[in-house]
Amino acid sequence: MSIHQTAEVEPGAEVAEDARVWHWVHVRAGAKVGHRTVLGKDVYIDTDVAVGDDCKVQNFATLYRGVTIGNRVFVGPHACFTNDPYPRAVSPNWQAVTTRVEDDASVGANATILCGITIGRYAMVAAGAVVTKDVPAHAIVAGLPARVIGWACECGRPLDRNMRCVHDGRIFPELKEKSGKKRSRQRK
Repeated sequence: MSIHQTAEVEPGAEVAEDARVWHWVHVRAGAKVGHRTVLGKDVYIDTDVAVGDDCKVQNFATLYRGVTIGNRVFVGPHACFTNDPYPRAVSPNWQAVTTRVEDDASVGANATILCGITIGRYAMVAAGAVVTKDVPAHAIVAGLPARVIGWACECGRPLDRNMRCVHDGRIFPELKEKSGKKRSRQRK
């Protein structure tokens, strides 16, 4: 296990032996960090957060209680995951709301993910997006609030209108119907 001397991994946190934890990272008790996962400088992993295997969580990202990150997920620098839909400094009946990022998804730099959201497999959240609702598998979302602007291949590149990846040629016919429904709604 590679843990920088300035990082704080609290007793009761589970960090895989082959994970890498960089400068000034804080991993709270009850958190779990998977195999070969890299936590960049100043990352905050709260109590009861689970980060899967082979993930990359970039500098200054904050993952608060209630967040579960799947395997092979990329979390960009300064991304923020919230856990309270009605934040107050003092709330006697506060409970963390769960948020899930499924395997192979990517969250861009400075994205804000509101709690209670699921980001589907292979989805791509653009830099600076504010995600206020679930993101379907393979969707590319951008904006404030984030909306579907396209579809992504498993390699991360955008699909053309025939749901074909220009990089590796893979075709995703199951996404064609989703794409068509979205376009017809936008025309109204």
